[in-house]
Amino acid sequence: MASRRRYLITGAAGEAARGIRPILRAQGIELTLLDRVPVTAEAGETAVRADLTDADAVRDAVRGVDLVVHLGGLPRERPWPDIASANIDGTRVVLEAAAHEKVRHVLIASSTHVVGFWPIPQAPVEDLPARPDSYYGVSKVAMESLASVFADRHDMVVTLARIGTVEEAPSSHRSLATWLSHADFVRLIEAAASHDVPGAHLVWAISRNTRRWFSLEPGRKVGYEPQDDAEAYAALVGPADDNPDNGLIGAGFADASHPLGVAW
Repeated sequence: MASRRRYLITGAAGEAARGIRPILRAQGIELTLLDRVPVTAEAGETAVRADLTDADAVRDAVRGVDLVVHLGGLPRERPWPDIASANIDGTRVVLEAAAHEKVRHVLIASSTHVVGFWPIPQAPVEDLPARPDSYYGVSKVAMESLASVFADRHDMVVTLARIGTVEEAPSSHRSLATWLSHADFVRLIEAAASHDVPGAHLVWAISRNTRRWFSLEPGRKVGYEPQDDAEAYAALVGPADDNPDNGLIGAGFADASHPLGVAW
């Protein structure tokens, strides 16, 4: 009998991880949960409390897993030393641990803030060069670059998920374009665990949204086929958004009211 699959989720206390964990457990996947804050483990889960920069602890957590789902790090703008430590150095530690423990499959949570200073496209785009909107966005560019060099040097299969908005249901007009449902996130994770072409593969991590800004084709190349559409919730979204109407992908992250390196 084949052994059950085990995945490591970093940033396991975060909202995205909390949304996908029940779905993964229901599929019979055992989970190792790593976070610097306490996480309550359910049946089939093992919690590890450690910082991403603790190389020994991260290597222990990585050992024996089939896939690393790297969601850990700071999710918004912060001063540069904090961003560099958590997001850039933390990602390096995770990738070093995966390479050392011969874990070939990794999903890295990148972000659409990698391209946040580009204007919102008029039609879904397949590729955009990096144009980050913040130190946070810069850290995601660095994370993608780290993933590329580790994939090339260690024959790894790394999925770079440029995530839009992960939440149970879209909560703003912006997220009608950028939403990634929890169920579709799990579909992307399963694609990351299954496809086996070495390299770093960029994917727009969004659902099959009618109003999407980004193409689904990069995801299809790695076997990701989303099923959910934010349009089903359009009538429930209020008339106003919290984000400024500046016409940029990054919205508030790219707005002058939020200076570089100032936490918000």
